[in-house]
Amino acid sequence: MKFFLDTANLDEIREAAQMGVLDGITTNPFLIAKEGAKFEKRIVEICEIVQGPVSAEVTSRDAEEMCRQGHALARLNPWVVVKTPTTKEGLKAARCLIKDGIKVNSTLCFSSSQALLVAKIGASYVSPFVGRLDDVSHQGMDLVREIVTIYRNYSFKTQVLAASIRHSMHVIEAAKAGADIVTMPYKVFDQLFKHPLTEKGQDRFLEDWERVKSLVT
Repeated sequence: MKFFLDTANLDEIREAAQMGVLDGITTNPFLIAKEGAKFEKRIVEICEIVQGPVSAEVTSRDAEEMCRQGHALARLNPWVVVKTPTTKEGLKAARCLIKDGIKVNSTLCFSSSQALLVAKIGASYVSPFVGRLDDVSHQGMDLVREIVTIYRNYSFKTQVLAASIRHSMHVIEAAKAGADIVTMPYKVFDQLFKHPLTEKGQDRFLEDWERVKSLVT
């Protein structure tokens, strides 16, 4: 499974990259605005750090305009993946971009039928939104499982990118479901390292080491 961060914070990205476990980034205008950064400049900065797929989102409801924006985003850096919504217009725009060799992440996917259409047009990624489905009393992870099953049935090349991740168990469940990628906020990424028994055990080992040192000296 690949790990992406859903962020536009350069410090968070550098920290994860230094650990050697960061495979890519998903971001959007809201996350970049939260950092007080210029959109295009921040996308380029992220690409230079990650050296992996960086999803950048179009901001229109019209297919022609989305396609135009997507081409402009793709020119920013070779690592850019264009995020388009999983709507009729979004799929038209995605098809336009794919024909020109631009990688597309079909975002805001909330059903298996949408995911099937995404795979049919040859998108590189589909992003089912787990947490947002949970918010409206649906099992978001069930959607991930359904999409993985469908894609395997027909050997679709579109990768399943589990998004809207709220906590560390979402990451584990996505891995068990067979998602190719999970994208998460930094706070969830940080949760993956933490366990009270690890902290307690480390404290005990260090205390024991101090006692050993005192006996040696």
